[in-house]
Amino acid sequence: MVHFFMPLIDPRNRRIDYLRVSVTDRCNLSCTYCKPPGRLKVLPHRDILQYEEVHRLISVAVPLGISHVRITGGEPLVRRGVVPFIASLRNISGIEDISVTTNGVLLEEMASGLRDAGISRLNISLDSLRPETFSFITRGGRVQKVLDGIAAAEAAGFPPVKINMVVMRGINDDELLDFAALTLHRPLTVRFIEY
Repeated sequence: MVHFFMPLIDPRNRRIDYLRVSVTDRCNLSCTYCKPPGRLKVLPHRDILQYEEVHRLISVAVPLGISHVRITGGEPLVRRGVVPFIASLRNISGIEDISVTTNGVLLEEMASGLRDAGISRLNISLDSLRPETFSFITRGGRVQKVLDGIAAAEAAGFPPVKINMVVMRGINDDELLDFAALTLHRPLTVRFIEY
């Protein structure tokens, strides 16, 4: 039996080769712009796809033209077994690039393992370089953990790490130049995202 697959094309006739996969809805931070006040109801584990199911979905997407996969969450690094899962994606013929979007809190411990697993690029969400402001935005997070994670990613040999900063008027918009300055002497890129 021969299967014919039509490539994924968007309304502007662009080929879609990128798949974003959320492996969890859980996060170890509670950013003000992401989680409303109060407790969000997270999905029970039985309602979240198992890694084998996610692997199968990605395998099915490859013949449709998918060659780039981004692993996201919530915070993907909080899900147990994420590094071996990522390593398993390298065995899917046709996958050329695997990347991760993370808040960086667990990156110091996991950077080398992620690099060895085949991650080629990292996006790190970081909205303030100031401990008090970072703690306010994340409802208690420690910016030093993220900065240590970025340093570990650099030491692990990742190409320029991309930092995503959500810019919020009156909260962190006075830090734009501080973030831009990060790129002057280190292999980092910064993307400013308007709130």
